[in-house]
Amino acid sequence: MFWNEQFTELFNRCLTRYQGGDHDFSSYYSADDLAFLTGIGYKPRELFDFVEDLAEEKAPSLSTAILVAAVRRDYLLVAQKGMLSTHEITSRDLPSFGDQLEGMAYLPRIITKARAKLRGELDPDLMYGCGGDRNFLRQNGNIHLADFLRVVWSAEDDDAKIAAYVREHS
Repeated sequence: MFWNEQFTELFNRCLTRYQGGDHDFSSYYSADDLAFLTGIGYKPRELFDFVEDLAEEKAPSLSTAILVAAVRRDYLLVAQKGMLSTHEITSRDLPSFGDQLEGMAYLPRIITKARAKLRGELDPDLMYGCGGDRNFLRQNGNIHLADFLRVVWSAEDDDAKIAAYVREHS
């Protein structure tokens, strides 16, 4: 089975449980599921956040969840050479909602979240792809969550490249 098929099966199983009223994601996963998630660089809460938002807000879609997971998995395998980070950022480490980069409010925050997502360093209480992230990307050219992750990856530490990309698409 390809990893994306396994991800889809797990996602759909979790979505069914959530829609059935079971909102305790800690009971969703078997030992094999947890090993699979670790293997693609995902934490159990990350998958649940996409499941919950799809069930409650009708977005992001399963295909978006897969594409975001693919970028994270690729980053883990290529940039991190399969080594998981032990660092974790919390909401205290994020720029505020109003912080600006080149006149764009929220951009420093989503960049920080995207870098942490790539490295697998988001605290479980933080979500890359939350409503605020989706709103920012929608308002700035309808940029896809996975595309933004790849731009952040390719820009490395050059925030000006990321700002230029967002500006080009706005």
